[in-house]
Amino acid sequence: MTRRRALGFAGAVVAGTAVASCTDDPADEPTSPDESPSSDEPTSPDVAEAPRLGEPEVVAEGLQAPWSIAFVQDTALISERDSARIVELDPDGNAREVGTIAGVAGGGEGGLLGIAVHDGYLYAYFTAAGKNRIERYELTGEAGSFGLGEPQEILGGIPAAANHNGGRIAFGPDGMLYATAGDAGDRESAQDREALSGKILRMTPDGGVPPDNPFADSLVYSWGHRNPQGIAWAEDGTMYASEFGQDTWDELNVIEAGANYGWPEVEGIGDRDEFIDPVQQWAPADASPSGMAIAGGAAFIANLRGERLFEVPLDDPATVVEHYVGEFGRLRDVVVAPDGSLWMITNNTDGRGDPGPDDDRVLRIGLD
Repeated sequence: MTRRRALGFAGAVVAGTAVASCTDDPADEPTSPDESPSSDEPTSPDVAEAPRLGEPEVVAEGLQAPWSIAFVQDTALISERDSARIVELDPDGNAREVGTIAGVAGGGEGGLLGIAVHDGYLYAYFTAAGKNRIERYELTGEAGSFGLGEPQEILGGIPAAANHNGGRIAFGPDGMLYATAGDAGDRESAQDREALSGKILRMTPDGGVPPDNPFADSLVYSWGHRNPQGIAWAEDGTMYASEFGQDTWDELNVIEAGANYGWPEVEGIGDRDEFIDPVQQWAPADASPSGMAIAGGAAFIANLRGERLFEVPLDDPATVVEHYVGEFGRLRDVVVAPDGSLWMITNNTDGRGDPGPDDDRVLRIGLD
């Protein structure tokens, strides 16, 4: 089912910087005393029917807790959170193991998370020995025979926990590597600029601090985040991020260099001058947004607990079209493929879903 709805507030786009500028689902994590489900959880606005995207076609099935998709030319690489495998898909959708990331220590929401490909390397964000880290590996061979070279650490020491690990990585239009880091259960650290947790980080491809970062000698690009898990850029270079809220509001934010997004002081729209408000917010029961992609003037956001794909028009971000509500279960990532279609992965085998006999799957969606 595809439905359109308007946000219950007057949303306004915040202008992002030219080349710079992700939430937890209470059902998606262990519940701690300060994160018990709210008895007065906000309800979603009424929705109306709207035209839908193309009918999804199955590209691959039988994957185990897939987390992220990245393309090497026309070949899709996929990370599996618990197995720590990187697999490539052949033209018939068969999965071949490229390699296993050594040192991954899964558990809860941790494990092998986001991947990205850049300049002949595969980059991976994963949980290891109490910390999250980013490594890169030379991609050897070619489609059908890809392999991984020796690991090179790009960044270590990112706080980790059973939940709130962030984990999305992507290269921006400026050639810099961006990484989302959750607060790892230490909510106050999101307001500590010296901590890596609760942040969006920006670094050079080899892990250095770009000289134009907003804070001197710091990888922190934006702060005050709870658990961001989606990042993408519009054609004009504006950066967007999706973020899990606690039990009140999930968020879509426009990311500005050096800006503070309010967690834990604010969840959703707070109307406080010192914090940047989201351009869209949702009740977690309808959302829990993870990966996101931008195509055709809209942000497409994969949702876990809400089991739907959001389409948010960038020229009117206070509205949203909901696609495939409840049809495929939990959705973890969505990316734009080289042919311009959307590729989306389900996440029903992650221990919190209700997997069917073919889960988890990769789905291809044509765009008009």
